[in-house]
Amino acid sequence: MEHFVVSARKYRPETFKDVVGQQAITNTLLNAIENNHLAQALLFTGPRGVGKTTCARILAKMINSDGNETEDEDFAFNIFELDAASNNSVDDIRNLTDQVRIPPQVGKYKVYIIDEVHMLSQAAFNAFLKTLEEPPKHCIFILATTEKHKIIPTILSRCQIFDFKRITVKDAKEYLKYIAKEQGINAEDDALHIIAQKADGAMRDALSIFDRVVSFSGKELTRQAVTENLNVLDYETYFTSTDLILENKIPELLVQFNTTLSKGFDGHHYIAGLASHFRDLLVCQNEKTIELLEVGDDTKVKYLEQSKKASHTFLIKGIEFANDCDLKYKGSKNQRLLVELCLMQLASITFDGEKKNSKYYIIPPSYFKAKGITPIPVSIDTKQKTEEINTTSKEKNVELSTSSSEEKTKQKPSFAKEPQPVIDLKKDQRTSGLSLKSIRAKKEHQIRQMEVVIDVDDLPTEEFTEEQFYELWNDYINKLHKKGEKIMASILEMDKPKLKGTDILLSYPNETLKIELERAQYPLMEFLKKSLQNFDLKLVITVNEEITKKFAFTAQDKYEKLKEKNPNIDLLRRTFGLDI
Repeated sequence: MEHFVVSARKYRPETFKDVVGQQAITNTLLNAIENNHLAQALLFTGPRGVGKTTCARILAKMINSDGNETEDEDFAFNIFELDAASNNSVDDIRNLTDQVRIPPQVGKYKVYIIDEVHMLSQAAFNAFLKTLEEPPKHCIFILATTEKHKIIPTILSRCQIFDFKRITVKDAKEYLKYIAKEQGINAEDDALHIIAQKADGAMRDALSIFDRVVSFSGKELTRQAVTENLNVLDYETYFTSTDLILENKIPELLVQFNTTLSKGFDGHHYIAGLASHFRDLLVCQNEKTIELLEVGDDTKVKYLEQSKKASHTFLIKGIEFANDCDLKYKGSKNQRLLVELCLMQLASITFDGEKKNSKYYIIPPSYFKAKGITPIPVSIDTKQKTEEINTTSKEKNVELSTSSSEEKTKQKPSFAKEPQPVIDLKKDQRTSGLSLKSIRAKKEHQIRQMEVVIDVDDLPTEEFTEEQFYELWNDYINKLHKKGEKIMASILEMDKPKLKGTDILLSYPNETLKIELERAQYPLMEFLKKSLQNFDLKLVITVNEEITKKFAFTAQDKYEKLKEKNPNIDLLRRTFGLDI
């Protein structure tokens, strides 16, 4: 059985040209060697698996080659690798400094590569300072670390620092494609892209994942095999979720989430991935930001198609909801419910069950049917408001008729219910917005306060006396008291109504009382009109601020009222020094 060598070792770069994603550093080192401008102490720092040790070995080999060596010459006698994680004591550094004095037997330089140099102890760093500052001419130190901040400043100041960057997804994918071709593996572009993303900028991790997936799938490397083996959610999951969200299909969305959980995926991983998916869709909506989308070519086409379905506002709101769920996930006691609630909120963003803040209100025929109102012939004059209510209509008058003209003359309309008005917008009244109930009341009040123009000739208009009217007025107030509606009863008792023809005149000290009565006027007017058999009655409410003076609200007001009735009260207060 042939010995297997992992790809990270088998395809380790032999020259600077083979190093992936570090062109700036490799070019700098090549120029330094050619111009004989190489420092004697170098520090390679950066994330894991990006080529720090590899570049150190290539550099050590290049500075010792003179063109006469064989291809397999590795100058092992001139290159010393020290693992500072296990050799971090003062004695280890002293042994190293003793060896530094001996010149190389072959080649020009002795190269000391100290890996994980941040693991050295404080005493070891101090013992290394003098040698690092003034090493022999035949000696070069290359220090490598992933945590530069743990190295003392006196060491950093003696080194030429090279910062290695993370390998981009594009560079990692291209290198994996090259290796797959070398090994005769047919790999899908999206499969290699997922591996590169999973590596998170480390080429060594990408090669390790590649070996693992190849062991699983063989010579055919598909996206499905990669997602299954790496336990990552496929792009299709998020494409399907987004389609269900945009179509407001909450049941199907929850079932899909349950299926995802049954496959062993975490809800936190799912919701975080959904937020990233919305971000990618948002990126696709602008030509300038499409380059920020790091996916395969085939998947990019799907992103572009779905980005056209989703609005900019929806994606911003969706990212906000998903990110909020992501932040709350770890602290939640019912994590599944948290994610499901988030999904329901997402699916409700584009749901328009009713017209909110609609400018016009239209009462459908079903409203009158539900109220038990018998249809009557009504002619509505909408001459002045036609342009506001229906801009597309060219007719000036709208005639609603539910019976023939012969039935109009023969039959009398039913007065079981007061005819409901057709609404015409006129003005906006203000109500309290401190609760849902008050908001609903405000909406109803706005509808009822709209101007109504109804031309009805068949309703009774019998005459009545003031005594009959006041008797019915008091009866209605007594009914309110019995029902427990004390506030409305008190408002009606505050001012005695005055009759002017068929107009019922009432005056109140402030706008609030007027609005409260306007809200409740329809049951009152229905009672009066039916009882008096006069449908011309009309309630006219005015605000007279001078009336406010009649009512004592503060202690000072009450005192002034008492003083008007009995001036001796002021003498009593001054005699005994009383406070108001």
